[in-house]
Amino acid sequence: MATASERRASHLRGVTVTAVATLAGVVAAFVSATVLGMEATDTLGLGIVGALVVAQYPVLKVLGIDVGDFSTKDHLYVVFMTFSLWFVSWTILLTNNVTF
Repeated sequence: MATASERRASHLRGVTVTAVATLAGVVAAFVSATVLGMEATDTLGLGIVGALVVAQYPVLKVLGIDVGDFSTKDHLYVVFMTFSLWFVSWTILLTNNVTF
């Protein structure tokens, strides 16, 4: 049976990974809106998302998360959350004609 400190550490790890992934998705949306403007058909947006997915791993290491212990499921979760938040955020920016 897991002790209270093990459960807390596991929960904190999950919250940290989720927060970094979602914030990276929102940042990717703003970068996409800044770089691409209203060009939603440009595939450079996916490159921006990919770059921010890769950039998350050093940030997670600095925050004390051991990314060496990540399973395939964890990596897919990071990619999915980043992509999802990028897609939703960029869609909102495009629909409201936000330009920078």
